[in-house]
Amino acid sequence: MTERPAAELGAPGPEDSGPDGTGLISGLSPDVEGPLSESDALRQLASGGDDKSEREEAARVAAIAEMITERLQKDASGLSIGTLALFNDSVSFGGGFNSGGRTSSGPSTGDRGGLVRIEDDEQAEHIDDYIQPVGYDDALSILRDRHLLVIASAAGTGREAAAVNLVAEALAFTGGEQSGFCHRVTDPAAVIAADWLPTRQGSGYMLILDETGARTGQCVRAIDIDWLTSTAARLKSASSFMVIVTGPPQGALARAAERSDYVVRELGEVDPVALLERRVLGHTSEPGDIAKLHRLLTESGALSALREQPAPGTAVRLASVIRGGGDLAREVAALRDPSIQVHKWFTRHDEPAAVCFALAAAVLEESSYLTVSDAALQLHAAVEPTAGPAPDIRFRDRLAHEQPWIQIVLPDGVADVHRATPPQVRFRSPLVRQAVLTYAWTYLDGHRAVVLTWLRKLLTQQDVEVRARAAVAAGITARGDHRHALHRYLQSWAGSQSWPLRQAAATALAVIAGRPELTEPVWALLNEWVSDGSSPFERRLVKTAATAVGGVLGKQDPERATTVLRAALDWRDDWGNLTPVAWSTVHLINQGCAREVLEALLDWSAPQDLSPMVSKTLSVFLFVARQPYAGEDPSPLAAGHSREMPRLLRQATQLHSELAELWARALARKPVQTHALEAMREWVDTHAGTDRATLAAIQSILVDIACRPGKHRQRIEYHLGHWAADRNRPSRNAAELLSVVKRAT
Repeated sequence: MTERPAAELGAPGPEDSGPDGTGLISGLSPDVEGPLSESDALRQLASGGDDKSEREEAARVAAIAEMITERLQKDASGLSIGTLALFNDSVSFGGGFNSGGRTSSGPSTGDRGGLVRIEDDEQAEHIDDYIQPVGYDDALSILRDRHLLVIASAAGTGREAAAVNLVAEALAFTGGEQSGFCHRVTDPAAVIAADWLPTRQGSGYMLILDETGARTGQCVRAIDIDWLTSTAARLKSASSFMVIVTGPPQGALARAAERSDYVVRELGEVDPVALLERRVLGHTSEPGDIAKLHRLLTESGALSALREQPAPGTAVRLASVIRGGGDLAREVAALRDPSIQVHKWFTRHDEPAAVCFALAAAVLEESSYLTVSDAALQLHAAVEPTAGPAPDIRFRDRLAHEQPWIQIVLPDGVADVHRATPPQVRFRSPLVRQAVLTYAWTYLDGHRAVVLTWLRKLLTQQDVEVRARAAVAAGITARGDHRHALHRYLQSWAGSQSWPLRQAAATALAVIAGRPELTEPVWALLNEWVSDGSSPFERRLVKTAATAVGGVLGKQDPERATTVLRAALDWRDDWGNLTPVAWSTVHLINQGCAREVLEALLDWSAPQDLSPMVSKTLSVFLFVARQPYAGEDPSPLAAGHSREMPRLLRQATQLHSELAELWARALARKPVQTHALEAMREWVDTHAGTDRATLAAIQSILVDIACRPGKHRQRIEYHLGHWAADRNRPSRNAAELLSVVKRAT
């Protein structure tokens, strides 16, 4: 790999060090640019490789990222992200809320407002199987008393069906010559005008002011308390009723909602399963029919669809397919396809604040609302730099209206709302997050550079959860075109002087490799990074490659992982990669790959000479042998033991032959012998006294070593005797082990 200009390779820029210091990692020392000597490398490894707090922080980032990555790869929902909506702008979306609705031949002549009568069959479609939400009776009482009602709630909540039912019921209660005639207003501006008058006695009017479009927006802004009062008086004089449907109240309408009871913010949720049952089975049904319907909903995935999209329209759409004898499974698949959902959402929402929150939620899913909203505001400031000071954006008030696919819930396992744990921002569907990131990266061409800069800032935050989730998001965006991502940001991050950016690149590569067709390209890239070059940038690429294989990637293919680690460890006789290789070896062992790792270490140290590779390998082994393990371990020696016990010692019985050989090599070979004696004494003094099983496992290893030809027995007996008789720190365990070794040999 040839050396390229620093600017092209993404040399450390302002994002790496966080010049404003706001929430960014400070005090990160740049890597040593040249080769590291043996003494410096061993000193660095003995200290853990980095500042302890930074290393612990990095470990938490890696653990969170690996958990999210594994969840992505499992895809337990059985869904997949389609390509239709991502690459075909002609996608059509069927099955809106008013699936049975239709428009009659045209407006009634002579009526201002372009009135269209809602015919009996269409009205019946809304009324016959309607399930009243909890706030319905209060809304009806207001309408009958005031003759005017504004339902100011999010689209998809059943507000149109509620409006038809409310108008029809209010008219039926009043009676009159044209009782029950309800009209849809098609010219909102005419009705909102100050001089509008109902043209017929005893009529009903339904005005839907959709939030899209400039004209309807002007109409909504014209609705204030004065307009509501005067219009209500004119409706009352004509014995007529009007229900206006809008989005969540803002501006004058919000003030009117506070000062009067004309405005209802929500009617309450309707159980979508109950609505579907009513639509399919009617008002009376047998228990057997209900059970049969629920089996159909479960087997087809319809229940999952209703949980992910609980709007009444979802239930109406599925009920229509069932009643018509359609292919329910196919309809559910189309309904749950996250790419179609995302394409539809971005088509309807192009306001920067809404898009920024959707992206922040996709990057930081399962973070708290405040964390997501802060990130969304940072992105908004970058997207709209001319907007001046931070605008008064209240994302939470807009979520139900703008982000119906998002919910704010307590974390899994937390049932008490009074606990200090803040609720999380989460998509209802498990794959929508990925689809949002893929769509935004593919379609929002003008914002790609801004989003990338924003991601880099998130990757250098102090909050480890933010860093981990942002790294996974970077990998998801790269899946669509991994070569573009490699040259656009991944390689520059992998060769950065910033450790968090290198760690992010390693995480992103594991996410990319989670897609089967991209696994081979990722491994080829890692092998290229550890086999080429000599520049400081390429030296850092090697470190990143070694880090990458210590996670999910290496767990899934430990043989390939150890191949990369060997190349990194032996890279140009440089000791600088000792630390990242050692830590990745620890992670692989902790993920259940101990046997594969130990076999690799045996292979690498097979010459048993004074070559650097043998010394490096045995140094890695001794480092691993001393690392405490904090995870769950089913091995017999793990039960009831301190979490400080190394994973290798917990598995000593199963891995006896490999451990005995590696300990024998390390104890017999300078310059690692000194470190080997320190590590073995730690096993003997600290862990052997935990219980008899652990003592027996160490005893078996020492006896095995002592029975080998050469000076192994004398060496074991000498040091055990020295530790047992140590004036400052006499070891009872060493004395007992010495006695056993002497008897056995």
